[in-house]
Amino acid sequence: MTEKVTAGRDAMGEFAPKFAALNDDVLFGEVWSRTTQLPARDRSIVTVTALLSSGILDSSLEHHPRLAKANAVTAEEIAEVITHAAFYVGWPKAWAALRLAKDIYAQ
Repeated sequence: MTEKVTAGRDAMGEFAPKFAALNDDVLFGEVWSRTTQLPARDRSIVTVTALLSSGILDSSLEHHPRLAKANAVTAEEIAEVITHAAFYVGWPKAWAALRLAKDIYAQ
């Protein structure tokens, strides 16, 4: 990640400051910046798949296909990732994720 993420502090900073700091500084600051070990594009694919498989279909899943798009994952690729994962994580979850991705990539 090249830009500093403040989503944790923006959303949870007052209520859960340590969680917010870990989100922004460790997860998005340190982990996502390890692009030599795994490029951001691949991290996006892994993250979308992980969120999908765990049933996270809220704003977290909505954010990560946007990030995947910004990290050069094409519409065809994200559709293929979700289609492949559907057989392992469940058809309804994949359907919901594809609907989100379709809207995001149409923008």
